[in-house]
Amino acid sequence: MKDNNFAKLVASVKEAGEIKAGHRTPSRVYEIRPPDIRMVRERLDVSQGEFAVMIGVSTRTLQNWEQGRRQPEGPAKALLTIASRNPSAVFDALNGKRTGPTSKSRRFSTRAERDSNA
Repeated sequence: MKDNNFAKLVASVKEAGEIKAGHRTPSRVYEIRPPDIRMVRERLDVSQGEFAVMIGVSTRTLQNWEQGRRQPEGPAKALLTIASRNPSAVFDALNGKRTGPTSKSRRFSTRAERDSNA
């Protein structure tokens, strides 16, 4: 590696350390906002309890997200973003084969099916 490139790399690593320590502000900040969680759940056509089980959180946590008292973080935020863009992919990955957000699943029934059985 050329000395000039190595010097740039070292400077970059030092700058990252200063940013992490809070001594310097980053030049760019990327913020991923979580989607409307209720909308995601309704597009999947599942109840709060069913959706909470699907994504591995408690029903109370999901309710807090939907009511704006808390915000999802990390992997949950990423999963919800994917679910908002392609709900059937999330259903396929987490729950088995499903062709669309309103088709019958193996584990969960649709709202329409639950209502018709009542």
